Amino acid sequence: MVAVMTVVGILVFVIGLLISIAWHELGHLSTAKLFGIRVPQYMVGFGPTLWSRKKGETEYGIKAIPFGGYIRMIGMFPPGEDGRITKRSSSAVRTMIEDAREASYEELQEGDETRLFYTRKPWKRVIVMFAGPFMNLVLAFGLFTTVNMGFGVKTEVPTIGSVAQCIVKAGDPTDKCPSGAKPTPAAEAGLKQGDKVLSFDGDRIRDYKQFQADIRRSAGRQVAIVVERDGQQVVLNPTIAVNQVQKYDADDRPVKGQTVEAGFLGFTPKSEVVRQSFGQSLDTMYTMGESGVKSLAALPGKIPGLWNAVVGDAPRDPDSPVGMVGAARVSGEVFSSDLPGSQMVATFVFMLAAINLSLFLFNMLPLLPLDGGHIAGALWESVRRGVSKVLRRPDPGPFDVAKLMPLAYVVASIFIGFTLLVLAADLVNPVKIS
Repeated sequence: MVAVMTVVGILVFVIGLLISIAWHELGHLSTAKLFGIRVPQYMVGFGPTLWSRKKGETEYGIKAIPFGGYIRMIGMFPPGEDGRITKRSSSAVRTMIEDAREASYEELQEGDETRLFYTRKPWKRVIVMFAGPFMNLVLAFGLFTTVNMGFGVKTEVPTIGSVAQCIVKAGDPTDKCPSGAKPTPAAEAGLKQGDKVLSFDGDRIRDYKQFQADIRRSAGRQVAIVVERDGQQVVLNPTIAVNQVQKYDADDRPVKGQTVEAGFLGFTPKSEVVRQSFGQSLDTMYTMGESGVKSLAALPGKIPGLWNAVVGDAPRDPDSPVGMVGAARVSGEVFSSDLPGSQMVATFVFMLAAINLSLFLFNMLPLLPLDGGHIAGALWESVRRGVSKVLRRPDPGPFDVAKLMPLAYVVASIFIGFTLLVLAADLVNPVKIS
């Protein structure tokens, strides 16, 4: 049964990914058609075509490798300076440029002269190229909202899950007390599993983060803690100990291997699935977006860890980048786990939302061949033409993005190399949800 559910999880992930890709390309397609650009192809996937059907002037199809997609627009690049679009150079760099230029005109038909992508005003080209990533952002927003408000988010609450019996610093084993270890303030004061904390030192407790912060800044002080136990309010008076506790960064995430001296009570909070309000959901999504930007910027620094995960014996870092194969594997683990059905679905939907957010952020990088690179080219053309108009200089014409194709090949090669490294890590040393 586990094997069957694993396969089901992988298949569901592939379907979700295909929908996300199709949704992305639909953004490009709909806006291109809106602005009169001819689109000969709309394809989900890469490689051999499994199915296609032509409707109107566009061929719609599904290809064998479900890890990408594209639409083909006529005239992505302007003609060369001599007005020609065919190859005419023996230089390797020039050949790259002219290959790209010729490919964007290979399906040119009579009457297409007024339907070329490059002839549209820069703001229209920006909209066409931004529409794809924007569709992923919209889908991520909808999926995150569904999870946060509909299913709920597993959240630490100010209720006692378990009480530690002795004081040990963060990271040390807690299964048994070492010789000479002092009892925790929680144990000495009589805190019990299931106690719901109502107030700390006179302050009403609203959530666990507030409770944790109050404890940390009360080192060495005796405080009054009011808890609800079996329907009755009980007052406890522990003296908060000083201990080495887990350090957190500005985003409230634990810093691996680092501790800080602060107040310590000695308990583990209970976790519950809590539905968020719309405002709380927005805050959560904003935090996710910030984290996504930082993770994207940190990708180069993850390469040594990925390499070690492939060739070394160390366990894979849970924060390591995961590719689509690894994500499919995680989806299979989710569906074969013993999670309740609702949380199984919520976990999968959350993962799909995170993938769509990542697709938005990644595609907005101002590098060719990504959508952000074409957006940057259109914006630069607009600036260049605007400056020429103000200075009463001749119109410089369209910005020839094709000239950046050698750089695009370098960028694409780096992306492919990184993708292959992640793929290898996902296969030989995968990230596991356990």
